[in-house]
Amino acid sequence: MSNKKEDTMTAKPQANTLDNSKKIIIDLCGGTGSWSKPYKDAGYDVRVITVPDNDVRTYRLPDEPIYGILAAPPCTMFSDARTNAKTPRDLRGGMEIVQACLNLIHEAQYRTVSDQQKYPPLKFWCLENPWYGRLKWFLGHPLFTFSPFEFGDAYKKKTALWGHFNSPVKTHTNESLVLTPEQIAKHKTNSQQLPKFDYMKSKDIHPEAFGKYDRKARRSITPQGFAEAFMKANSAQLKENK
Repeated sequence: MSNKKEDTMTAKPQANTLDNSKKIIIDLCGGTGSWSKPYKDAGYDVRVITVPDNDVRTYRLPDEPIYGILAAPPCTMFSDARTNAKTPRDLRGGMEIVQACLNLIHEAQYRTVSDQQKYPPLKFWCLENPWYGRLKWFLGHPLFTFSPFEFGDAYKKKTALWGHFNSPVKTHTNESLVLTPEQIAKHKTNSQQLPKFDYMKSKDIHPEAFGKYDRKARRSITPQGFAEAFMKANSAQLKENK
């Protein structure tokens, strides 16, 4: 007699045979490539455009269909955390890079195949910057906001996303579910359950990259939980399964 319940539980999931190798992801101001890493791991053709090798202000898109564009322009001139800088805040200079990213996104969207096309050439595009900053003055209200703990990373850094994309599904709503008992005990002394990003010690900011990248580069690393959730919400596999 067959045990259907047992057969279901022991059945192996089908392998993902989807070929993503011709789907191009452009990661503008990509730094370490942490945001686009889940796409790279899934076999997409990921191209990280970042200094010193490439400058978004002079970069030109390849003459090929682009699947999606990620953009993380520097927040240096926009962030509220810029309080002790030695030079004045240069919003115009900051916006030059943001506008370069938007120009590339627009260029990709211009590439329709007919006048009757009702879907955008890009499957998605998304631009990221801190919520506590001045980029909202220029781009308006963001489409999506999150803090890393909502995707399983044990710190706070409220982040804003603008663009045309499927919103990733948050995995946590309760801060305490992200922390270990040791972390909870550590932060009870100053009545905060999670460390705020701006107050973290340098070695505690993405410690897996400590010694490989400087503090500035590690501060810009996209939390992996969010990156993976974003890819799941904006992937070819999702489209195939619909």
